[in-house]
Parts: sequence; C-alpha cells; structure tokens
Amino acid sequence: MPEQQSGIRDTAPHNRFERRRARTRSALIGAARAILAEQGSPGDASIQQIAERADVGFGSFYNHFETKTALFDAAVSDALEEYGQLLDKAARTLDDPAEVFAASVRMTIRMVETHPELTQILRASGLAQLHAETGLAPRALRDIERGIARGRFQVEDPLIALSAVGGSLLGLLQLETLRPEVAGPAAGEQLAALVLRMLGLPPAEAQEVARRPLPPLPPA
Repeated sequence: MPEQQSGIRDTAPHNRFERRRARTRSALIGAARAILAEQGSPGDASIQQIAERADVGFGSFYNHFETKTALFDAAVSDALEEYGQLLDKAARTLDDPAEVFAASVRMTIRMVETHPELTQILRASGLAQLHAETGLAPRALRDIERGIARGRFQVEDPLIALSAVGGSLLGLLQLETLRPEVAGPAAGEQLAALVLRMLGLPPAEAQEVARRPLPPLPPA
C-alpha cells in the first residue's frame, strides 16, 4: 500500500536561495518584534535602523515588504501565532474545555515573566487583533465553541464572549504594567475564575477549575 500523503503542505525552503530569503525575512520580523516589545509601537524606527538591527542590507527590506507598516503587521501576526502555538502545546493534555480556557488565561499571565516579548506585543497590539482570522483569536474562539458544544459554557454569541474574555485579559496585562504589585499567579487565578463565571460556570466550580495544576509551559 502506498504511503499516505500528509494533508499539510510542505512550505520549507528547498534551495539555498530560498533558505537565504527565509532567513532574511525572519531577521526583519525578529527586529520588528523586538522594537514593538521595547516601544509598544513602531515609533520613529526607520527602515535603515530596522535593517541594521536585523543585520541585513537596506535593499533587502524591499525584497520582502513594501512598507514599514507591512513589516510590523507581519511581526504582530508572527508573535501572536507563536503565542497561540505555545498555549496549544501546553494545553494539549487537557480535556475539559473550561480547564483549557482557565489554563490559557493563567499561562498568559505567567508569560509576562517567561516570554516578555510575546506578552509586550500582546499588550500593545492584542486589542486590534482580537477578531483576526489568524493567530490567537481563532484559537480562543475555537475553545469557546468547544465549551459550548460540551455543555460547559452557557454563551449566546461566541464572538461577544471572545470580546469580553479578550478585553478582560488585555485589561489585566495593562493593569500589571501600571500596578506591578498585582502581578503574579494569584492574579491569573482570579481572572481565570472570573472568566469562567462569565462563560457560565457556577462560582464554586469556576474557583476550583481556576486552581487546578497547570501543565508545563514550553520554554522561550
């Protein structure tokens, strides 16, 4: 019997030229991510400064991006996709949709310490990406819909629930910036319990689920 073909298209570069282009693009996105994490926005960073930070030639920029805005949009999408993949990997051993959601909230708060670049970008750009078609938003919506299908969540409109949950999480991240003394695992547990109550769990059960042991978070 012939080997079954994978449904995932192989997008890895196949020759030296493609690999070099991929490295250059990755370096530019990495530089843009670092600037976003440091400044919260592209600010006054010039294309020349970005190219120097990425250690690539100035002309190489235009082989990959038409504008600086296009680069920073790609950097935000790249960071939020990485963030979503980290949460997926960490929560893959969990079966209860409510526990998955609570763990994702709590791990996001812990990532302020373990993955500061990702959480800085999430804090600065997450609201604009709250209903994006890629990255974190579709994963959160997926988890809400799974919770509804399993009878764990009592939600009329998943998109409105996503707005409420996402706004709550971003609000806590912002509060931790302004009031560092509220940061930490306890804040994550409190928010997770509040989110679960908002999604329909009884208060006592929401508290119990929000305090379950967390799966290990993949390293930075």
